[in-house]
Amino acid sequence: MKAVVFHEHGGIDKLRYEDRPDPVAKDDEVLVHVRACALNHLDLWARIGLPGVQIPLPHISGSDICGEVVGTGRLVSKARPGDAVMVSPGLSCGVCEYCLSGRDSMCRSYKIIGYLVDGGYAELVSVPEVNLIPKPEWLKPEEAAAIPLVFMTAWHMLVTRAGIAPGETVLILGAGSGVGSAAIQIANLLGAHVIATAGNDEKLRLAKTLGADELINHSQRDIAEEARRITGKRGVDVVFEHVGSATWEKSIKALAAGGRLVTCGATTGYAGQTDIRYVYSRQLSILGSYMASKAELLKVVDLVRQRRLKAVVDKVYPLADAAEAQARMEKREHFGKIVLLP
Repeated sequence: MKAVVFHEHGGIDKLRYEDRPDPVAKDDEVLVHVRACALNHLDLWARIGLPGVQIPLPHISGSDICGEVVGTGRLVSKARPGDAVMVSPGLSCGVCEYCLSGRDSMCRSYKIIGYLVDGGYAELVSVPEVNLIPKPEWLKPEEAAAIPLVFMTAWHMLVTRAGIAPGETVLILGAGSGVGSAAIQIANLLGAHVIATAGNDEKLRLAKTLGADELINHSQRDIAEEARRITGKRGVDVVFEHVGSATWEKSIKALAAGGRLVTCGATTGYAGQTDIRYVYSRQLSILGSYMASKAELLKVVDLVRQRRLKAVVDKVYPLADAAEAQARMEKREHFGKIVLLP
């Protein structure tokens, strides 16, 4: 099969479009012909390399996969060749207390397809049967691939961790990112008042079409000051944070008394300065969030099926142009999801 592989960590020049052996499905796995695979920042971190994280090399990235079942292991009971599927990107043991209580992403053996195991930057991928989700018939492959990781992450952050309620004000950073564009839709669907930030007016215009009520151009305005101005100096109930060092202190200052900051990442760096006095005197909550359960993704897909949430596809590239696609993400030129088509 053809795949995009890196054999060592580094820049986008390390990506190679080459022939690789076809994966072989284990007894409980299915072989999927990849029709589309969306990019995530996780792909960039894996390629660059992170301290303390051992990525098996050579490595095939790609966590967001849509495709067609072409083969099954001997223990597979429901999937059949020809099934059009989406792939839930989280792998867990399925038998520990966390998995059995629906908290898959807290499993000690939790992994993400395309991160610590090979993923969808390829013509074929082998995944557990339990990770398959039927693709809505009307959904294009590139749209289906744009849904799983960012929507399940945003849902877990806003609903499961932050517990947003109708009428609350939510500040969503990085509206142009995949997870930001998903969060705007989810917060709007649940009746929150949405303030979205982005670095240029075109991205803010697009954020408005997804349901943002108020807009902040963070290249021109101070996020915390604008959030307080918009809310009449009160501050926001929830900050949806995934940027990291560049916004951390301002995110905390943007919160109302009793507010919650929920974070899933740190694309600009992981060192965030926190004035602890501000946290305890205003009784703030700082919540970590990592991926989500398969059940949460099923809920998201059901809402997509009802057309209450939608995929946001920025640009589609052939698989051979994965380096160009990653460069677009590194430059933050995208709004929504960048997708590869094998």
